[in-house]
Amino acid sequence: MIGRFIWHELMVPDPAAAEIFYGAVLGWDRQDASIPGQPYTLFTAGDRPAAGLFPLPEEVRARGARPGWIGHVAVEDVDAVVAEALRLGGQVHVPPRSIPIGRFAVIGDPQGAVLAVFAGTLPEPQPMGTPGHAGWNELAAADWQAAFPFYAALFGWERAEAVDIGPMGIYQTFGPGAGGAAMGGMYTKPPALPQPFWLYYFAAGDIDAAAGRVAAAGGQVLNGPMQVPGGAWILQALDPQGVIFALLGSRTA
Repeated sequence: MIGRFIWHELMVPDPAAAEIFYGAVLGWDRQDASIPGQPYTLFTAGDRPAAGLFPLPEEVRARGARPGWIGHVAVEDVDAVVAEALRLGGQVHVPPRSIPIGRFAVIGDPQGAVLAVFAGTLPEPQPMGTPGHAGWNELAAADWQAAFPFYAALFGWERAEAVDIGPMGIYQTFGPGAGGAAMGGMYTKPPALPQPFWLYYFAAGDIDAAAGRVAAAGGQVLNGPMQVPGGAWILQALDPQGVIFALLGSRTA
């Protein structure tokens, strides 16, 4: 699993409201997984953990942290990866920290996009496309060609298929190396997007029904549904707390 996205977490001011929203949109159930001093909820799809949820403390928000999803990439040595990220011009938002199931840190790439690195024990990721589970990881970069070497050096990622997306240039898919299947893509964001960020896609079945569930639960579909190369359908949306997320699925009609 080294070099792969293995976990996704949501940090919001109102976790109870997030439980209701994502339960309605993705059919997630939930389990309490809190530890002393840290409330934590596991979203589950069927009998498998699908994602995590915890509250965004007001004092953290006051320092500029925003509600959002964050992906975790598996590494062998968190401290070594953080040191290399700094050497390559990245940033450290949360220094290496030990928790009961392992060790993690939160880093930013040189263009400002944020993700986490983790070494320890987490649930085995499900195959891409498994309903309710993360199915794609996408970087909207200031300049994807400049961003890619940072991730390749840290995680061993390799370029896969390059897709021409017209006026927006090239959409470069990537995988964990050694012939692994693509697990995400990156592109150069349009100027209308204020800053680089990672966006995570969750498998939602019929895409039109999923769009309806987003709206009915109080969210907003920003873009889509639209078809992408390979035949899948996607949409990007905002949840009621202003967090961007994405869904992928199919269209039956």
